[in-house]
Amino acid sequence: MTTHSNTPAGWYPDPYGAPRTLRYWDGAQWTQHTGPDQQAAGQAPAATAQAVQPAQPAPQAPPAPQTPPVPQLPQQAGPDSRVQRQVRQQAGIAPGGPGGGTLFTEPVLVVNQKAKLIELTNEYSVMDQNGRQLGSVVQVGQSALKKILRFVSSLDQYMTHKLEIRDAHGQPVLLLTRPRKIFKSRVVVERPDGQPVGEIVQQNVFGKINFAMNAGGQQVGAIKAENWRAWNFAIVDHADNEVARITKTWEGLAKTLFTTADNYVLQIHYQLPEPLLSLVVATALTVDTALKQDARGLG
Repeated sequence: MTTHSNTPAGWYPDPYGAPRTLRYWDGAQWTQHTGPDQQAAGQAPAATAQAVQPAQPAPQAPPAPQTPPVPQLPQQAGPDSRVQRQVRQQAGIAPGGPGGGTLFTEPVLVVNQKAKLIELTNEYSVMDQNGRQLGSVVQVGQSALKKILRFVSSLDQYMTHKLEIRDAHGQPVLLLTRPRKIFKSRVVVERPDGQPVGEIVQQNVFGKINFAMNAGGQQVGAIKAENWRAWNFAIVDHADNEVARITKTWEGLAKTLFTTADNYVLQIHYQLPEPLLSLVVATALTVDTALKQDARGLG
């Protein structure tokens, strides 16, 4: 892991074996970004020149830093058995084919909160059904006062919250704002440039919690809790057809009692149109913040 983390971000020869191809290493993992290796394309003329000038091999030494990440590839690229178990055994989702490799093209998203004994900021990692990192959810704009209130009381749940949904490269793809609330939550969803996507609005306080997904002044879908604890949700379109499902997965008694980790699995049944797709992704990745359950999931 030390060698893995010390390798600087940059373009390196594709570790998966694609000829004359460079792949971008972001400092933590291999990304989906590739490009032609123009230096490799010119290696044949260089070899001819080296026959005339034997002293020129020295400039080829810089590729040496490319080798450290390669031994880590089996771990990075291989399936994560813990995530697979979470998806298949706990969420009850059968193995499926690969998606498009992004937050908006994968049929299954696994949302796992980083376990902390004391939760002062919400941080989630987002993976595909095999454990490959797709992005993250990070709470932003928290003042020192909010962190203190979060530590000593539950008053923080009534204040404004801002979250960024980021892709695998750390770039924001959706911005979410949950204004301060008393009883009902409302989440405003925007693009990074400020363009509105829609809103997720809580419909009731007692019983099974339901949310409406609104865009352009119209309801395009809804989120319906399947029990009073609001652990599992069915997501439907404007015609009340189920298009996705959110399942809260159980981490075990010890971890649940002593940390604040909340884990969810989102299954999208088929490719959805916009803005419904963005609202579904936003809902799944921020469901715990929208409902603001306490650290034990007791509502």
